[in-house]
Amino acid sequence: MFYLIQSLNAVQYGLLLFLLSSGLTLIFGIMGVINLAHGSFYMIGAYLAFSLAKATGSLWLTIPIAVAIAFGIGLLLETTIFSRLYKRDHLYQVLLTFGLILVFEELRSILFGDDVHGVAVPEILNYSIPLTDTLSYPAYRLFVTVVCLAIAILLYLVIHRTRVGMMIRARNSNREMAASLGINSPLLFALVFAVGVALAAFAGAVAAPLSSVFPGMGNHILIICFVVVVIGGIGSINGALIASVAVGLADTLGKVFAAEYSAVAIYLVMAAILLWPPQEIANKV
Repeated sequence: MFYLIQSLNAVQYGLLLFLLSSGLTLIFGIMGVINLAHGSFYMIGAYLAFSLAKATGSLWLTIPIAVAIAFGIGLLLETTIFSRLYKRDHLYQVLLTFGLILVFEELRSILFGDDVHGVAVPEILNYSIPLTDTLSYPAYRLFVTVVCLAIAILLYLVIHRTRVGMMIRARNSNREMAASLGINSPLLFALVFAVGVALAAFAGAVAAPLSSVFPGMGNHILIICFVVVVIGGIGSINGALIASVAVGLADTLGKVFAAEYSAVAIYLVMAAILLWPPQEIANKV
């Protein structure tokens, strides 16, 4: 039963990673932008959850407000900054997005300080489900797993069953052909980028009650997200989902069986794929 609990934790962590990495892989695959600031949007979601939960007294009201604010931030950044990077060298993208990390961290320090904060679990989910006489599983973690899985299914359906998804897949497969067919690339880019930011902020908001809200929390998660993108294949939603769950399992179960080697194993897998690229885990969307 102990291993069941750890497996549930691994799946929950992997699905949170998927919310982050799906936006990152679409932005990279479709727009060709290396966005080092993507982890900062996760941090923004967590800090919005912390501040708005105090103001509203309800995490259920806080999360949609935080996602809407993040979507607006994404639109603003894409139209004013990122739209200027599409035809630039990747070095410009790296430098500018790294600068955004510094800007967001400084704003975070000014607005919220450098202390570690916590967000309370909603009262309705503040209990544990008994599994045995001595072991139980937090209901909120199970709720996060179900919600993230539902969003993953919804994202899959949007990508594969809607007209917008068809345009995204067309742009990802052949940019020149998509442009010749009259696809409105600026509007598509703005939408994809804003949705990616909103997904990252949502992940930060729902994860806030599970862990502390602290300075620099987006930096570590960004590295893991790039690992997921490399393993799953750039631009592949299917690959991102499989890779996210795999990384979640490797990281969580690795800490149980070999804590000192768990983090190394993830990066060794990524290094092996970079050196000997296999066929992508899933077909690109």
